[in-house]
Amino acid sequence: MAPAGHATYARKPPGRSRRVADYWIAGARIADGTGADPVDGQAIHVVGDRIAAVGRAPAGAHTLDAEGLTITPGLIDAHVHFGLSSDINPSLRRELSVAELAADMFNNCGQTLDAGFTTVRDTGGIDAGLARVVAAGKVRGPRILQCGPVQCQTGGHGHFAAEWEPTADWCDHSIPGLRSMSLLSDGPEQMRHNVRETFRRGAGFLKLCVTGGVVSTHDKISDTQFTVEEIAVAVAEANARGTYVTVHAHNNAGIRNAVRAGARCVEHGSEIDEETAALMAANDVALVPTLAVVQALLENATGLPAEIAGRTASVAQGQVDGLLAARAAGVRVGSGSDLIGFDQRHRGRELTLRAKVEDPMLALHSATRINAEILGIAGDVGTIEAGKIADLTGWSGDPLRDPGVFGAPGSAALVIQGGRVVKDVRQ
Repeated sequence: MAPAGHATYARKPPGRSRRVADYWIAGARIADGTGADPVDGQAIHVVGDRIAAVGRAPAGAHTLDAEGLTITPGLIDAHVHFGLSSDINPSLRRELSVAELAADMFNNCGQTLDAGFTTVRDTGGIDAGLARVVAAGKVRGPRILQCGPVQCQTGGHGHFAAEWEPTADWCDHSIPGLRSMSLLSDGPEQMRHNVRETFRRGAGFLKLCVTGGVVSTHDKISDTQFTVEEIAVAVAEANARGTYVTVHAHNNAGIRNAVRAGARCVEHGSEIDEETAALMAANDVALVPTLAVVQALLENATGLPAEIAGRTASVAQGQVDGLLAARAAGVRVGSGSDLIGFDQRHRGRELTLRAKVEDPMLALHSATRINAEILGIAGDVGTIEAGKIADLTGWSGDPLRDPGVFGAPGSAALVIQGGRVVKDVRQ
């Protein structure tokens, strides 16, 4: 809950008293996240934190007037990094205080909610402490599913140490309860130890880096990382807890290793070809492309080291080609922004970019129902249907006609999370 006087709490929402919320949202155009065409003239009945019905509001019902808005399910970002809310290098060299690191993370949580995202999957860098303070209402933010520290090999993607820093010092960068960037594993038994430790710290799933990355210190995108045996150990430990492994992966060799080892999801996938897409589809492995971060890096290419700028250019079209190949093969394609830094307001730009590649409805579907399925929470969120949690975003334009609306955080005029109005900036 925001402090008193926060601008996005200008209106008192129905149900903010101790009584159970019971109200109808009326007057909006509704795009329910199922892929069906939007409809006008219906209303959404909210009771407590759930949607009780979608239909006509009865005479005399307590209503929230949403005239002129387009309402979608609360958006889901399946690839965020709240732990990278400050500049990476200074934050890893103790040039920033823990207070500043926390402030940047808390700020990005609020920015994300205000941009219309009510659920996110943090794919590496935060500790469970951040998710818990947001869930407790001490910090404004979306519902957070998190994997704790990324699992990476020594010198692999996720090992952001300075060139001459002793590897033994890497674990000293962790801030228990706030941020833990990665754990280093070399060999199956070390992997087993580290993923068990990760689950002990409260992770809900695992993330492994199985290829090099764009913003990497010691590797190339063409590198494959971890053996099939190492990946399979993490998969076995995840399976034992009823959860899954997702992998950071660009090149096909790394993706195929991960699929064969039992991973359930691939992040980025900038070199996916028809053969790899078919393998993913045959094994029900999902893909989460991340176009927004690539575009953000390209727009700031002059500030990047030449090698990283070159890597960014190489994956921009690759991610588009990869997602189209995956879609053609029948792979479930979700949506993630992968934004880093202190300003993560524009994560909805991922949908704007996706709408140019495919169409606005597919972009919305990926960021709602498909993401909910990939995250294993489709029983609760992702569509506007009776029984689902009342997570809703009301847009002051129609993003299905003008996808630029998704990328403009001010266009998310009304945000409802668990039945509570957490943002309403209409005049």
